[in-house]
Formats: sequence, C-alpha cells, structure tokens
Amino acid sequence: MTDVLLPLMIVAPILAATLALLLGLRYDRAGWPVAAGTTTVLVGMAAALARAVYPQIGGEGGRVIHELGGWERPYGIELVADELSAALVVLITLVSLATLVFARVAGPRGNAFYAGYLLLTGGVLGVALTGDMFNMFVFLEITGLTTYALVASDRAGASAYAALKYLMVGTVGASLYLIGVGYVFLATGSLNMIDLRSAIAEVGYTDPLIQAGFAFVVAGFALKIALFPMHTWQPDAYQRAPDAVTTYISALVSTAAAYALLRVTYTVFTVEFLARNDAITTGVMIAAGISIVAGSALAAMQTDLKRTFAYSSVAQFGMIAAAAMIANETALLGAIVHLLGHGLMKFGLFLAVGMLGLGYGVETIDDLASLARRAPYTTGAMTVLGLALVGVPPSIGMLGKWYIALGAVESGAAGDPAGLAVAGVIFVSTLLTLAYVGRIVEQLYFAGVDETGHDEGVHAADGGVAEGDRVAEDERAADDSVGLARPTEGAPEVPIPGVPDRVPPASLAVLVGATLVAVGLGFAGFLAFELFEPFIQEVFAYAGR
Repeated sequence: MTDVLLPLMIVAPILAATLALLLGLRYDRAGWPVAAGTTTVLVGMAAALARAVYPQIGGEGGRVIHELGGWERPYGIELVADELSAALVVLITLVSLATLVFARVAGPRGNAFYAGYLLLTGGVLGVALTGDMFNMFVFLEITGLTTYALVASDRAGASAYAALKYLMVGTVGASLYLIGVGYVFLATGSLNMIDLRSAIAEVGYTDPLIQAGFAFVVAGFALKIALFPMHTWQPDAYQRAPDAVTTYISALVSTAAAYALLRVTYTVFTVEFLARNDAITTGVMIAAGISIVAGSALAAMQTDLKRTFAYSSVAQFGMIAAAAMIANETALLGAIVHLLGHGLMKFGLFLAVGMLGLGYGVETIDDLASLARRAPYTTGAMTVLGLALVGVPPSIGMLGKWYIALGAVESGAAGDPAGLAVAGVIFVSTLLTLAYVGRIVEQLYFAGVDETGHDEGVHAADGGVAEGDRVAEDERAADDSVGLARPTEGAPEVPIPGVPDRVPPASLAVLVGATLVAVGLGFAGFLAFELFEPFIQEVFAYAGR
C-alpha cells in the first residue's frame, strides 16, 4: 500500500488547490486552512514514504514503484521513490509547511495565492517522483507556470516584469528540454527512465541523436537552475517576488530542476555515457566552473540582500552541475548533500530576510547596521546560516562542499585536469562567499550605529560630542533612513521574555529550527553516506556492466 502514497502526494495538493478556489466563492479566508491542512498531511505522507525507503529509520528499504492504472513499463506511467527522490520529497513537504507559517503573517493573502501555492507544491513533488521523461516535462511546466504567477502576485510593475522575464527564459528552457526528450525518443522509442537506461546502451552512447538529446536536456536544465550566463531571470524574480514566495522558490524550484539534472544524467544516460562523451562533460564542467566564480563575484558586488543570495544560488548550483559531470561516487554524494543542504540554507536565509523586512523594513545590507541589538535571535540565525553557506564547520554547507571538492580532487588525481580546476574554483568561490557573508556580519554586529545613525566611536576629546559631529547627528536624525533600523509600525512581538525581536514568533521558531538542523546535519556525514549509498552503488554498478 505504500506505493499508493506516490500518486496521492501529487494529486492531493492539486485537488486541494481546486478546493481552495471553490471554497473561496463562499469564504474569503478558506485558502490558508486548506493549504495548511494539505501540507500537514503531505508531511505525514513524506515521513511514511521515507520510512519505507530507508532501512536506517525502520523500513524495509529499497525503491517504491507505483504503476498508474496497472500498466507496466515501458508503456505505462511510473512513479518512483528511491533514496534520492525520497529525501527531496521530505525537504519539499517540510519547506512547504514552514513557508506557510510565514505566509500567514507576511502574505500575500487570498485564495488564489494559496491555490497557486498548492499547485506549485504538487508540481515539485511530481518532478521528484515521476519515472518518465515526458511527465517530468509536464511537472516542470506546472512548477514553472505557477512560479511565474506567484512571482507576479505582488501586483507591482517590477514584479510583473520579473515574472514575464522568468516566463520567457523558463519557456525556452522547457522547450530545449522537450527537444532533447524528442531526440532520445526518436533514438530509443521509450520515455521510461529505467527502460531508457538499457535502451540508450543498445543504441550506443555515441549515437548523434543520443548526444544531441543529452545536450538539449542539459541546456534546458541550465536555464532552469540559472547557470551563468543563463541566470538573468533569477535575481529579478527573487528580489521582486513577495517575501514568502521568494522563501519558497529559492529553496525548492531550482532545487527541483537540479534534482532533475542529477536524475536524468545518472538514471537515464548513466555514468558510462559521461565516460564515452568527454567533450560534452568537459564543456558542461567549464560552464559550471564559470558559473561558480561569476555567481560568487556578482553576489559580492550586490547591496540588496535578496539579490546577494540570488547570485549566491548561481554559484551553488554551478557546484552541483560540476559535481554531476565529475561522475565519481564522492562527487555524486557531494552533489546530493549540497542540493538538499542548499535548499535548507536558502530557505532559512530568505526567511530571515523576509522577517527582517516585515519587522524592520530591511532590504539592503546597509539597512542591517547594528540590527543585532534589536533582533539578536533573527540576525543570529541569519549569521549562522550565512556561515554555513560559506562552508564553516559544522554545517550542511561544509559537508556538501567537502564531498564535491574531494571528488574533484580524486578526479584530478585520476588524470582529469578538469577535476583539479573545479576544486580550485570551489576554493575561490568560498573566499568570495566569505567576503559577502562577512560584510553582512560586519554590518549586523560591528557597524557601531546608534539610534540616530551616529557613529559611537566619534567623540570630542573632553568626552562630549564635538560641535561638527553634533551638526552631523542632527542631520542624520532628520533622515529616518540613516541609523539603527526601527520596528515598522504594527510589527509583531515575540511574547517571550528576553527576546526583543519584532518578528513573527512562529516564523522565528521555524527559523531557529532550520538553523539548528543546518548545523546538526554537519555532523551527519556518515549518515548521509549510509542513506544514499544504495542509490550511488546502483548508479556505478550499472556503469561497470
């Protein structure tokens, strides 16, 4: 009966989206309860699915497969959950529920928004669980179309422009992916992922149709996950979307596309294809390396918080793409861990940015000046997550980067100079990440700004305030944009003594929880190896046949 969970997890949020709209005809506030109830049930289903897939938490272990309508492959449609997809499903459901907690306070509100939110959840769950190439396109399109609408839900002109830009680029990416699937279908006559693995081997890994199919598929995913220079939609979409939407899409949308890249590369085309097509893999690795450095450098040049972390994602997904092309066990484990860890860290960072925006009107790095005094817990969590993004141990960020870099060095030691180059750009990227995270931390804790923006370190020799400084202080006091950020009017309060943060209390609890998990998973290196070892062994065992 566990396999029935697979279609239910996709259908339930899609039907609930319809229910939210129908109830909305009668009740103005029906959307949030429907969304919260549905995602809570999805969390339970994800836990049951994980228990079935992972023997480490009490299940029998192994792949869970559901054949829709009882039709067997290659003619029927399959839904599949293995060690990789089950982990993504758990991340999706937890982030979906946690983001709803913030959306309840921050908005956008309205039944149409929650209907779109549920459709998006169904779309990313479909990407994680589908077992064939065409339905992956369908679920990617459901994800993309709902994301475009949610980005524009702010109803501002800039949001509409960002959504339109995302729509155009995303459509091109989906079209390229579909062309690639078409080439593969022409060569093999199959769309089922498991069936394609053997069908492609029979046709030949150097067949021009297969090579062209892989090139188009990867190009489509490069647009979806925003590799440089195809990243231009992402900073605008993240910056202009409502805070709750940014929190969700930064954690899951590109993550689902990067998961699809790993799934198609290793389950469909296989390691053997990568070994037989060195020119293609080297080309992708070079593009990924450029994305790692360029994304980090552009992030370090930003002043807007959302754009800073958006460009950071360009670099982080570049690492995952590079690890996918290295094609050894260590790098693949690193890609999986970094994929999940990046989703968790970006969820926490954008949640913190949204909470500070809601409570203090913060948008830029300069707005953070000495804000740790007024929001010590929110900014503390933001600092810890930022350091995790750098790769400071112990954290999930360190774990993913470590395995990717180690896999790259192993590849270099085996005679592939591209592996050493990837290790080098990861090191450079880490330094650049430290630069922009360090700038944020410096602003939070060491800006030395008081209520009026006066630098506390500037005083006259007699201990008083110099005349010139007093004039400057008066000028700054007249400008509300300068100085320690003040709580916005009506900002929520945390009803706990000793917690001065003016942010939503439930969201603060979620943020602290996400931060503790991001740190705690830094100790879970061996657990990660055990959880994903069956998937990795299967991938490389097939390559040795």
